[in-house]
Amino acid sequence: MHGIKTNILTIGTRPITAVATAVIGIVGTAPAADAAAFPIGARVLITDVRQALTQLGETGTLPAALTAIADQANPTVVLVRVAPDANAGTQDSNTIAGVNLLLGAETALGVRPRILGAPGLDTAAVSAALVVVAKRLRAMVYARAIGATVANAVTYAATFADREIMLIWPNFSGAFVGDAVARAMGLRAQIDEQQGWNKTLSNVVVGGVTGLSQDVSFDFEGGASDAATLNNAKITTLVRFGGGFRFWGNRTCSSEPLFAFESATRTSQILADEIAYGLAWAADKPMTARLVRDVLDTINARLRKLATPGPNQRLIGAKAWYDPALNPPADLAAGKLVLDYDFTPTAPMEGLELNQRITDKYYADLASQLAA
Repeated sequence: MHGIKTNILTIGTRPITAVATAVIGIVGTAPAADAAAFPIGARVLITDVRQALTQLGETGTLPAALTAIADQANPTVVLVRVAPDANAGTQDSNTIAGVNLLLGAETALGVRPRILGAPGLDTAAVSAALVVVAKRLRAMVYARAIGATVANAVTYAATFADREIMLIWPNFSGAFVGDAVARAMGLRAQIDEQQGWNKTLSNVVVGGVTGLSQDVSFDFEGGASDAATLNNAKITTLVRFGGGFRFWGNRTCSSEPLFAFESATRTSQILADEIAYGLAWAADKPMTARLVRDVLDTINARLRKLATPGPNQRLIGAKAWYDPALNPPADLAAGKLVLDYDFTPTAPMEGLELNQRITDKYYADLASQLAA
């Protein structure tokens, strides 16, 4: 070459964009569904839930579940229809096969389900399979705590220890056994869209319900009650309070206290995906101090934005950094880089304690008040 050539260099930070969190992955039956629109054992993307209901028929679990979801929101849904079977073991096998199909949704349909459930089919085996899939998708499972009584539900909940599942007991009144779970999934999507993924499911009015399948005693001021017993056992319950029916409870089944709250689990999941996806541009570039600095600045810019006080605040605080001890020269030369970041999620104000005192001190200025 003889002359001057200009190279356009792409350096500096890149914006990290939000990932879609209000995407439901649901598995169920619908024997009367349009087979062309909803083939058995296939992933189907739904962008209009009410429209989808016109092709699902009226039998099976999916029509009732999608109706319950639509009462809360109109989220994007990845639906898998499975064959119904009178044999419980075969039904579980069919449902679990459908649950596993959710793993390929992002490749096949371009969206990742993050709110998972099989309302009406969520036996212990199916719920366990949902948790396995949720771990890989970084998603949350909503499932029923199986049991006819509070004590039964508590015993059932003790069999789970995963941060990726929230158990719900009892059901809303009605014939469909998965109604409460389906409404929880729809409400979770609604909260994500309207308030944010760091707001828990608890204490938000649920649309389209008129009663509970079983009585649940409840004391808003913290006394002993069925609701308190269930919450202490990491079960989200249902209460009537403040002019409507609400889910009551913030807890996952996690055995790790740091992820006891639904909001902490979802914050961890969403940060992991946002940061990973947001750094795709840096993969395979020459590893220099400038690139490492750009990566750190990119992460910290996103963390600062999420921690900025205001209506969109999602974190209390967070920071990314480079630790020389974790990056020996041999590893750097081999193309391996380790960066750390920490975060403090927003905890739900689950317990508020008020101290009431009686005093006569406000009579002290009574004379001056009379004079005025």
